[in-house]
Amino acid sequence: MNSLRTVVVCLLIACATLVSPAAAVTPGWSALPVPAAAPPVTVKDLAARGPGEAWASGYEHAADGLRPMLYRWDGTEWSRDTTFPGAGEQGWLGKVQFVGKEVWIFHNRAGEGEILRRSAEGWSALPLPRTLRIYQDFAAVQGAAWVVGEDDTGLKVLHYDGSAWTTQAAPEDVHYVMGITARTATDAWAWADTSTGTTVLRWDGTAWRDAKVPLPSRANVHTILLEPSGRAAVSGSQHTDDGVRAYLMTWNGHAWRTTYPPLGDTYTEALVRGPDGALWLPVRSDRAFQSKYARVDGARTTFSYGPQRTNAIDVKPRAMARAGSSLLSFGTVEIYGSKPNLMSERLGG
Repeated sequence: MNSLRTVVVCLLIACATLVSPAAAVTPGWSALPVPAAAPPVTVKDLAARGPGEAWASGYEHAADGLRPMLYRWDGTEWSRDTTFPGAGEQGWLGKVQFVGKEVWIFHNRAGEGEILRRSAEGWSALPLPRTLRIYQDFAAVQGAAWVVGEDDTGLKVLHYDGSAWTTQAAPEDVHYVMGITARTATDAWAWADTSTGTTVLRWDGTAWRDAKVPLPSRANVHTILLEPSGRAAVSGSQHTDDGVRAYLMTWNGHAWRTTYPPLGDTYTEALVRGPDGALWLPVRSDRAFQSKYARVDGARTTFSYGPQRTNAIDVKPRAMARAGSSLLSFGTVEIYGSKPNLMSERLGG
């Protein structure tokens, strides 16, 4: 009888283990091989559209100057793309955006700005209407694109409406636009330097105006994350009498909420919304041989580490993206005795 009871109990435990979500093993970070570039390298952006397509951009530091660098994830492996216009010329690649069925990537081609566009027919290039001295940022959505920067006459906000470029006016007290992002052609956000400090601007389809975001005092903005649901997040750093600390502001459609997660002085540009609903970003690691990631879910912040890398002295994820039910990161790893080269990691999948 006791033997029969033991068998029944064991079967019940086994069944509970199979069906209970709480008993499921949470997958950890794993390393994804990336074909080497010419080190040292700089990673600029990573964007994904589902589990089977992601693009990572940046540049190599070649002997004769910077060279653009582009990698594609097909759901199984990373490969380098050298088929785009100007791939063998001096320059660099910046932000990656998905516009409809196309991929748009900002390209500084030997000092001239253009937008690379990849469709089913292949690559094409959309040149900018003027040359800027500084190309600061780029954003694109269906029916619109923006490039912000400076020329010798000052601040420039270039706008593309699908057929032609125009120059948009910023509020008078804006000295410099540091970044831009967009949700739709009539809903774009930018963060800018003004005479009174950092300000968030919003384009409503007619004009750029102060968005009245209640940023912390003495704060900088690193990025703005806009989501299709209408939610938004602003991340950055605040200078206090005790030093610098990270802050995070979230908009639920009705009000802003500000928190100060324990991220230290981490630069929070790589903020993404994960498949679990939490906000994720890479942070400065306290382990030379492992990357480190923060997961921010409301008032709770937890951390996880990437895989251990033999002889690594610095592992730096630079960009993150949600790829279906997994998270991808792309960055650099420096192995003792060599210059930093490319690395990628995945959580889940």
